[in-house]
Amino acid sequence: MDSLAAAPGTGPATSPLPVLRAARRPARFQDLPTDRTVVMGILNCTPDSFSDGGDHAAVDQAIAHGLRMHYAGADIIDVGGESTRPGAAEVPEAEEQRRILPVIEALARAGALVSVDTRHASTAALALDAGAVIINDVSGTAVSAEMIQLVAQRQAYYVLMHNRGNSRTMDQLSRYTDVVADVIAELQQLRERFYTAGVSARQLLVDPGVGFAKTADQNWDLLARLDQFAALGHPVLIGTSRKRFLGTLLADGGRAPEPKERDSATAATTALAAANGVWGVRVHDVPASLAAAKVAARQVRR
Repeated sequence: MDSLAAAPGTGPATSPLPVLRAARRPARFQDLPTDRTVVMGILNCTPDSFSDGGDHAAVDQAIAHGLRMHYAGADIIDVGGESTRPGAAEVPEAEEQRRILPVIEALARAGALVSVDTRHASTAALALDAGAVIINDVSGTAVSAEMIQLVAQRQAYYVLMHNRGNSRTMDQLSRYTDVVADVIAELQQLRERFYTAGVSARQLLVDPGVGFAKTADQNWDLLARLDQFAALGHPVLIGTSRKRFLGTLLADGGRAPEPKERDSATAATTALAAANGVWGVRVHDVPASLAAAKVAARQVRR
């Protein structure tokens, strides 16, 4: 592995890549911390994501921000080129790839462990070639059925996330008999398709899909019963960061705070999830959630 990494803001202005320095840690899934909850930093290379769209749309901006998260202690950087917020427009695969592939390559060369946030098997394959080791597919293979074979063939790690519908329809698909039991049953059905294709249990991570085809109350139900997801036997990843249900809670009858004003609430959910044994959290504000994860780990060790 190249001994490379970045000092954001340095180097020639014409270069698409920041100057790199020694890697903070090797980019291997097996080397992730086991004494606390893992922190996955969100890197949206998009103009329209719900909380930071446009902030890191240019390649050099995205690389610099990804490296800032890496050196701030993020264990994984999750790179995505298509917004999946409610109502978001779909992005052509070629455009998605243009946005993220040079970013993934630069971060992987810098020693960061990289996850690719994509619904498309073709993009996921190219991302793995560029250095990503985890595929985070919020569609649960609903967009690319080929994703299952890709995971099997490349022996990649895959985030098995619960979702229904797509960005335009998911808000109308939140009817459950028991949200936790129903989500687990649907995840188990999808998991069987991976097993049938030859994917091993060790390759799968589970994400209940907070905010995806869930109401605010249902999101809180998921967070209250995380132990039932852990019982599936896979690492559990939770994504609450800046989401609408936190804004609803904080509004308290008044104006809901903007997404970037929800980081303290996000860190609180990180602490709660970490205290309940969650393997990882996917967040925008890495330092706050890393601190929360460390506090929870220390308290649990008492």
